[in-house]
Amino acid sequence: MMTGETLRNARQRRRWTQAEAGARLGISQAYVALLEKGRRAFPSALARKVVRVFRLSPELLPLRRALSASAADDLARDLSRLGYPGFAFLKGGWMKNPAEVLVAALARPQLDSRIAEALPWLLLAYPQLDRDWLVTQARLLNITNRLGFVVDLARRVAEKAGEANSTRYLALSRLSDSLRAGRLEAEDTLAQQSLTAAERNWLRANRSEDAEAWHLLTDWRPELLQYTK
Repeated sequence: MMTGETLRNARQRRRWTQAEAGARLGISQAYVALLEKGRRAFPSALARKVVRVFRLSPELLPLRRALSASAADDLARDLSRLGYPGFAFLKGGWMKNPAEVLVAALARPQLDSRIAEALPWLLLAYPQLDRDWLVTQARLLNITNRLGFVVDLARRVAEKAGEANSTRYLALSRLSDSLRAGRLEAEDTLAQQSLTAAERNWLRANRSEDAEAWHLLTDWRPELLQYTK
């Protein structure tokens, strides 16, 4: 999340005075000083502007307390804003915290395969997501198993790239462990509720060990992700 220390460090890296930073953010020098001292909270619009002006990670953007599923078109645009190459042709829209986009996608009853493919990329591109927020939202929306599988799918991609000791691999492992403690016993799909009985039976027999461990009916594997080839 955005903090006064984050703003101060970003400003000092640019070698800007508080007045110069305020001019770029559209606020006064006095307000910048209050923000940096932690005496004022960051409104959502201002946090977005700080991320844009200082080119900070969207992982610092504010997170809503409660989420629901998002429309497919909105998700594609959100992923484009976060740099996903598969939707680079889409323009416009506010940049959102990657954790928020991830949860909103997994909460859908039916998810386009192009968006499902983007979710491991999202975790690999932004591995330092708010773990507590993700675990809480997953439990509230009953998507713990969906999220756990996508996290492990991203971990497998990192493993294949020889990153088993990397910072992002370790961050994903910690998130996976946190989710595993709340794993649901009920069988689920990766937001593919329209699967027929025959398709479900086939997936039970042909899914990966990770999918089986998360009680999920899906055939997604690292080698099927376009950006790993």
